[in-house]
Amino acid sequence: MSAETPAVPGTDEHYLRVARRKFRAWRGTRPFWAGLFIMLGGLPIAYFPYAHLQIGHLTLAMATTAGAGSLIIGVLLVVLGISLWFQKHVRVFAGIAAILLGLVSIPVSNLGGFLIGFLLALIGGAMAVSWAPGEDEDAQPAQAAQAGTTSEGSAPEGAADSDTTALKPVVGESNDLSGTSPANGANGRHSAG
Repeated sequence: MSAETPAVPGTDEHYLRVARRKFRAWRGTRPFWAGLFIMLGGLPIAYFPYAHLQIGHLTLAMATTAGAGSLIIGVLLVVLGISLWFQKHVRVFAGIAAILLGLVSIPVSNLGGFLIGFLLALIGGAMAVSWAPGEDEDAQPAQAAQAGTTSEGSAPEGAADSDTTALKPVVGESNDLSGTSPANGANGRHSAG
C-alpha cells in the first residue's frame, strides 16, 4: 500500500474503531440511555433488602419482610431495560411500567433502594416514554426533493393551485364504472345524481 492509496473505511481501520462506530450507530437507533438508567435503577432495589453491611464486628442486616417483592421489582426493571435495548417498539409500555415499578418500590423496598433505584427508574422511564426515533440523514434530502421544496424556502410548485381538495382525473387508468375511483375524480365518494 502506497502513501497515495486512500484508506477504505471499515477495512483499513483498527477493529476497535470499527466496533465503536458500529456500537454508536446501534445505540443511536434505540433508547439506549433510558434502558441503562432503568437497569441501574433495578440493581439497588433488588440488592439492598438482601445486603448485610459489616461494620467491625457489627452486622447490619437490611432485610425486610418484602424482600421477595424487592427482588421481583428489581428483576422486572432490569428486564424492562434490556427490552428497551432490543425491542425499541415497546418503549412507551416499558417506560410507564418502569415508572410504576419505581413508585411501588418506595413502600416495598427500603424507600426504593434508598431513593437511588427509585430516582434512576423514574428518570429512565421518563426518557423511554419521551424518546422518538430519528430520521435517517440520507432520507431527508430525498424527502425534500419529493416535496418539491426549493433552496430559497419558497412554496412548492403545486401550492398556487386554488383547487387542492379534489383529485384531478388520472389519465391512462381504466375507469371501473363504480364512480368511486380516483381515476374519475371522485376520491372514493359516491355522488347522488
